[in-house]
Amino acid sequence: MRSYLTHLECTNCQQQFSAQEIHTLCSDCGKVLFARYDLTSVKEIWKKSDLLGRKNDIWRWFEIMPVLSLENVISLGEGATPLLHAHSLGEIHNAKQLYIKDEGLNPTGSFKARGLSAAVSKAKELGISSIAIPSAGNAAAALAAYGSRAKMEIHVFMPNDTPAMMMREAVVYDANLHLVDGLINQAGQELKASAKNWFDVSTLKEPYRAEGKKTMGLELAEQFNWSLPEAIIYPTGGGTGIVGMWKAFDELEQIGWIGSERPQMISVQSEGCAPIVRAFEKGDSHAELWEDAKTIAPGMRVPVAVADYLMLQIIRESNGTALTVSDAEIHSSIHRMASQEGVFAAPEGAATYAAYEKLLANGHLQPEMSVVLFNTGSGMKTPDLITLPTRT
Repeated sequence: MRSYLTHLECTNCQQQFSAQEIHTLCSDCGKVLFARYDLTSVKEIWKKSDLLGRKNDIWRWFEIMPVLSLENVISLGEGATPLLHAHSLGEIHNAKQLYIKDEGLNPTGSFKARGLSAAVSKAKELGISSIAIPSAGNAAAALAAYGSRAKMEIHVFMPNDTPAMMMREAVVYDANLHLVDGLINQAGQELKASAKNWFDVSTLKEPYRAEGKKTMGLELAEQFNWSLPEAIIYPTGGGTGIVGMWKAFDELEQIGWIGSERPQMISVQSEGCAPIVRAFEKGDSHAELWEDAKTIAPGMRVPVAVADYLMLQIIRESNGTALTVSDAEIHSSIHRMASQEGVFAAPEGAATYAAYEKLLANGHLQPEMSVVLFNTGSGMKTPDLITLPTRT
């Protein structure tokens, strides 16, 4: 196996940069950089049958992954998560093609494992030894785990009201934990103000976390027998899931593995923190800071995102939509997904089912459509959301 990585490219001004040097955002315009590949050569040499017999993790897609040498890969077996046919929830709505992609079964219990495996692996290849991240919780836990495996110095900056389980994960992996008064954006400011020589792997402020996240889209295409569902409902915070999957679909089409059809990309946010929904409804191309963000879903408590323009572009290009759900609806959906399908969803993942019900009710989606709900993490990360029955 070999990677066909060629260069980095700005998603805004198209300026190109070397993939053999350390980069964060575009030095010309400050926007997100994407890893680019020689897809013409990939199309000529890579066949679907080449995937057979490979280790079942995100690195089976090595030809379109950003690490050049296998010896630099830092893996805990991330990826290859199941696509579950949600029969019971589907029956409620007479929907025979409702699915759940359960990312809670990743190492460290969330989809963040994919992105941090890719980012830490590439950091190792580039000679980076100290990494820092601002996080609402799950990304910090994932970076701590992969950083420990890579023998790196790790610093995680988290809001001081982050769920305790996620703080404990960072500590047990021997990361340096920095608690911050405020939200993830304040955590990012604290990291920057520290003025240390740590490489910052904030969401989409470096090019490689998105490469790990795009494997969700690669897997989904394979699980749908090289087609795609009609709609994907995704809980939105920083946006790497939506952005990464859309990139995956484009690359798969360029190498001839799928056609030009695309799913509607649907963003769901909490009523208490919905900058993308507000911008979508206003017709804006950027999302303004959401003041006083509050929600029981820590991964969606992201008041501002560097990739806002990419998310909004993708939602509109796919004829998707963006909508909010309440914390009460999220809480109810946690129980319904668990009791009906055996999936103990994170609150972010539960938000997708609450959104699905709303989209059926308002006619945006129809029961006969193939729809995938992304459960981005395990509900075991937020046990305090579950109330035990009173003993009598």
